[in-house]
Amino acid sequence: MSPSELAILIGAGPNTGTGIARVLSDPARGNLAVALLARRQESLDNVVSTILKTCPNAVLETFSTDTSQASLQETFRKIKENSKFEGLKLSVAIYSIKHSSKKPFLQETRDEFVESLETYVGGAFTFAQESLKRFFEDHGETPLSAGGSKKGTLIFTGTLGALRCSAQFAAYGAGRASVRQLAQTLAREMSEKGIHVVHTIANGAIVDEDGEDQQKGIKMSADAVGETYLFLHHQQPCLWTHELDMRPACEKF
Repeated sequence: MSPSELAILIGAGPNTGTGIARVLSDPARGNLAVALLARRQESLDNVVSTILKTCPNAVLETFSTDTSQASLQETFRKIKENSKFEGLKLSVAIYSIKHSSKKPFLQETRDEFVESLETYVGGAFTFAQESLKRFFEDHGETPLSAGGSKKGTLIFTGTLGALRCSAQFAAYGAGRASVRQLAQTLAREMSEKGIHVVHTIANGAIVDEDGEDQQKGIKMSADAVGETYLFLHHQQPCLWTHELDMRPACEKF
């Protein structure tokens, strides 16, 4: 069965990204073609190889990129021109970058602090802006109040650092909190236009397996995150989740 729509995922790593992409691209579940974005091509190739072992009919294309404005804009252009995605409308865009910074505050320089924000928050800004442009281009701009329909789902994968942070995580906390606020303001501006904006808080380890740790509620499975994101994508305007806390059963909070 050919994919029905297109998803773009940045942060396609070996755990969370793999689970999300597997569920979205599985013809029996999401049935979406997925554009996978990450910095290293080797990592992307490994993700595709892993997914194809269990979903041989998945439609996956890889794009090596960082989070700079020029690189992301060029990547979105390549995605639009990719022949495997011809005729497919963008319906899901996921920002799932794994970016951390830990340093005693008096040892951190302003340049390092700002660079961390530029990498994570600046990347989220450009990714969101390019995704929104594509949503409106593919689905039109008629608002829900005028008879328009849902045009897409934009998800930011956050962490507990968006709510509170430990010592030595100044840049990390500032970045995560900033993207949470970005998601909130986008939800308030874009919901009536038909864009479902979600910020998730992943509290606990996520691994690409379904074993004893998952059964005991010690770690989350990557596929469970993917299933949750697919559920969010399927939500209709009568009920939209904006913020969702995700944790394994035994994670303390």
